[in-house]
Amino acid sequence: MTFTRLVRFIHEGVTHYGDLVECTDKGFYVRKLAGSVTGSFTNTSEENILVDQLLCPIESVPIFQCIGLNYRKHAKEASLEIPKYPVVFTKPADALAGFGENIPVCSGAQPMLDYEGELTVIVGKDCKDLLAEFDLAEYVLGYTAGNDVSARNYQLPEASGSQFCYAKSFDKFAPIGPWITSPRVIQDPQELRFVTRVNGEIMQETGTDDMIWSVKQIMVHLSRGTTPRAGTAIMTGTPAGVGFFRKQFLASGDKVEVEIEGEMTLVNTIKFEK
Repeated sequence: MTFTRLVRFIHEGVTHYGDLVECTDKGFYVRKLAGSVTGSFTNTSEENILVDQLLCPIESVPIFQCIGLNYRKHAKEASLEIPKYPVVFTKPADALAGFGENIPVCSGAQPMLDYEGELTVIVGKDCKDLLAEFDLAEYVLGYTAGNDVSARNYQLPEASGSQFCYAKSFDKFAPIGPWITSPRVIQDPQELRFVTRVNGEIMQETGTDDMIWSVKQIMVHLSRGTTPRAGTAIMTGTPAGVGFFRKQFLASGDKVEVEIEGEMTLVNTIKFEK
């Protein structure tokens, strides 16, 4: 693997992938890469390019595969029993957004808008019927921060029939980033800590050791008899502290941060549409 932290950026009017070298007050220093998420990356001779803005770290996704109810403390706050298998739902490709982007919210999705900070896994190559002992570094492109933005009014059973997809599938309701960190850097995704803040106030704080199903168990389950394609984003579930149980929903102008401690912080601003 040719990168430690995969980014996308614009240089001289052209969009490129790159490896993040350094973050400074001046901007981001990157090393340009050739290739793609669905193929492979190779090094180039262009190093230490200074850019002032990063794009979403991947251009597109085939789909978002999402896991519900995957933290023990979240199951407790929701007064729900832990199911036998992971709860799986999807988000479409157009839910993708990147670091720093505003999240547009149509009028119908505004009354009970919620955040869900999540560790997000990017699949590195097509896989099917993974065995329990598979090597994460072989099939995972990397890890990033994500926010499973949710319109709870459409997720309530009387509105959804207990199907999550519609409430979570609006355009840009799945921001990720600002980069994708290689599994060479994050060798064990079950040893991470992350926090979610709204306007600077901590709402969620957890260790990924509170997960009910580990990243490896999730990928085994999702690949059973089917093929997660390279570039698929897997949102691995949210911890306790969501707005629904706090009776505290998002408003236009709110800044949501999802920080994987010591690694990255995803920042997005909520913008209600008229």
